Amino acid sequence: MLTLLQDKIATPVGPLWILCDEAYRLRAVEWEEHSDRMEQLLEVHYRREGYQRVAAANPGGLSDKLRDYFDGDLGVINGLPGETAGTPFQREVWQVLRTIPCGEVMHYGELAERLGRAGAARAVGAANGANPISIVVPCHRVIGRNGTLTGYAGGVQRKEWLLRHEGYFLL
Repeated sequence: MLTLLQDKIATPVGPLWILCDEAYRLRAVEWEEHSDRMEQLLEVHYRREGYQRVAAANPGGLSDKLRDYFDGDLGVINGLPGETAGTPFQREVWQVLRTIPCGEVMHYGELAERLGRAGAARAVGAANGANPISIVVPCHRVIGRNGTLTGYAGGVQRKEWLLRHEGYFLL
């Protein structure tokens, strides 16, 4: 059975759940108001092997590191370890998301091209939307081709805040 250590931190844009395994690899990072989505993903990915959630203060220092991100140490998320379930395609998309530099954005079509799957923007969007480790796997850095802030499970206002926080200035 998988043990997930969980903590919740306050951020400028709302409470944030942080779940990691006992090796301190992130398994889920989700906004409190969307915890039902997180619970659904946990069920999909870990139901078969079984899992339990255990409260833990600052497991592996991860809560402090995410607080540091919100306090302006933007690069701290680059080195945070994750261990995600998901399909091979989803994990491939999430891996490429981590290569988008802070303060920059990419369109869904560009992300599909980078994966060598031009024309798969919708599939990339679906994988982006299934990302269990928001912020650390920066799905908020993907925008619509016309520059619109579409498709962030945490809400468009939060996506805009994160992009501004990272130095991306919207038109």
